[in-house]
Amino acid sequence: MNRVEPHFAHLWPADKVILAYFAFTAAIELVWFGQIPQAAPLLELHVVGVVLILMAARNGSMDNRAVWIFRNWYPILFVASCYREMSFLIAAIRNARMDQALADLDHSIWGVNPTVWLERLYSPILTESLQIIYTLFLPVVLLVPYLIWRQRRYEEFRYMTFLLALGFLVSYLGYLIVPARGPRYLLEPLQHMPLKGLWGFASMQGTLNRLEKDHYDCFPSGHTELTILACWLSRSVSLRLFRVYFLYTLCIVFATVYLRYHYTVDLLAGVVVALTLIFASPALYRGLSKKGESIGD
Repeated sequence: MNRVEPHFAHLWPADKVILAYFAFTAAIELVWFGQIPQAAPLLELHVVGVVLILMAARNGSMDNRAVWIFRNWYPILFVASCYREMSFLIAAIRNARMDQALADLDHSIWGVNPTVWLERLYSPILTESLQIIYTLFLPVVLLVPYLIWRQRRYEEFRYMTFLLALGFLVSYLGYLIVPARGPRYLLEPLQHMPLKGLWGFASMQGTLNRLEKDHYDCFPSGHTELTILACWLSRSVSLRLFRVYFLYTLCIVFATVYLRYHYTVDLLAGVVVALTLIFASPALYRGLSKKGESIGD
């Protein structure tokens, strides 16, 4: 095993970002404690999360393999629980619903409702294919850091998990500011036909609907934002993989509208957030790093 560098015992940039996010959501839960039925258990989970992060920062050397793996991978695991938490907060403290405003903005741009207009391209095989692409979103995003991890490029891996975790958390804040469920709910009365696939479409969509039942997670489009970030990071693996990711990114952006999950303004917001993070994150990472690493430039 390599000897542990002294700064491994300190908080990494991803730790600081997640702890700041924990502080923000915990403050919301304290202020609106009486309105959020799940406030007490959520605050308890925050405490557990903070303790785990601090313990891992203190003991997460490569000599302790289990803690080392947790130390590096936990940011991606924690943001999943943060996604679920946001659904509780939005339902309890945000009375405004922005679907109509987003749909009106879409209509003012295109002169039509894009999800309705796209019915002219409808085919079961296209629906099935795009739903598979959409469903594979999370494994595709995580594949790049996994490949870098397998190559033992740990400093690059830590930057990647920092960027991806930051991308997820920023999108959650967007959901809180602009809560919306998507055109599959608001515009359903205007659609002329239901989407149908071939074999697994109904099962895949049904699973996603159950997972996202209580979520207002349209703006910005996390699928667009995180896929762009993963595509950008895939350059670190190979040019060939980058080309595959670029094609996948185009497909998933189209899929989000064709499958009626997103308004097109959600996609634009996802692109803007992704590009902002791509250009701003290296400097932010340096600022939050004890040694001022420049990974990500």
